[in-house]
Amino acid sequence: MSNKTQQQLEHHSTLSTIRTKIGLAPEAPILDEHDVHEHLTWSSVRHIFREPFAEFFGVFIMVLFGDGSVAQVLLSTGEKSAPGGNGFGQYQSISWGWGLGVMLGIYVAGDSGGFLNPAVTFCFCLFRKLPWRRFPIYFLAQFLGGFVGSGVVYANYINAINSLEGHGIRTVPPSTTATASIFCTYPQAFMTKASQFFSEFIASAILMFVIFALKDDSNPGAMGKTGAGQMFPLALFFLIFGLGACFGWETGYAINLARDFGPRLMSYILGYGHGVWSAGGYYFWIPMVAPFCGCTFGAVLYDVFVYTGPESPINSPWLGFKYLLTGGYWRKKKDQEKYDV
Repeated sequence: MSNKTQQQLEHHSTLSTIRTKIGLAPEAPILDEHDVHEHLTWSSVRHIFREPFAEFFGVFIMVLFGDGSVAQVLLSTGEKSAPGGNGFGQYQSISWGWGLGVMLGIYVAGDSGGFLNPAVTFCFCLFRKLPWRRFPIYFLAQFLGGFVGSGVVYANYINAINSLEGHGIRTVPPSTTATASIFCTYPQAFMTKASQFFSEFIASAILMFVIFALKDDSNPGAMGKTGAGQMFPLALFFLIFGLGACFGWETGYAINLARDFGPRLMSYILGYGHGVWSAGGYYFWIPMVAPFCGCTFGAVLYDVFVYTGPESPINSPWLGFKYLLTGGYWRKKKDQEKYDV
């Protein structure tokens, strides 16, 4: 074996080791006919972080379309040059924008699984044996995607924001000229803390229940095929559109920490002030916590009443509690099988 070949093998082994330590599979999801280009520095970095990069840009695209739709509707309200003379969009435009954003984000993040949501990633770790060590790197990538995406939306609409609010003036609801809701969600003034939480909880539960149904290979789905298959991104478009149309008004249906907290932090940095945290009776923590609770509840419902696959701990002794108590959640995949009976 030549020295060059030996060096290539050692370099590839190093990349695989790094990937394993951050919770990813030893080999990146790259087509056999594609060259990894490991002799190039950036190509090596891309090889290591391929899936996190995919999650970052998936959320980035999702927030561009989602926050962008809110910005266009809000900032163009009453614009007489628009068709109909009353702005360039209505509430349903926002549902369309978020639906399209999620669909396109999933296409972008196909190599990583297209989770785009820390709560969804969490449920796949908890109920579908996605490695737990992958959760932190995905979480960081998703958060940064939302953070950066909202910054791009702000840069694009800064002049329109100045025109509406005044140069350098930035306000949050209930101000009549507030533009903070472009970036993150704020509850209606009549909402109690319990109703705020429940609104996000129920939307998140529906989200996770349907995602598990669409991903279930034992589910005949449309036209006799298993699950949603290649139609999954389109199905998610309709799911997100439906959630916005049916459950979006009261709290803005964040249902995603990365979509809400990342842009909220960006808006705080951009000058919207302490109100981004205190508005709605310090509502900001609800879109961070409720999606995890709601998604977990939706996942439990699906697995208890519908799912029959061996991956779910629900389909193990004591509805998964034995699996939890014996440390099954934290073992490497190769060591799990003996605890799944």
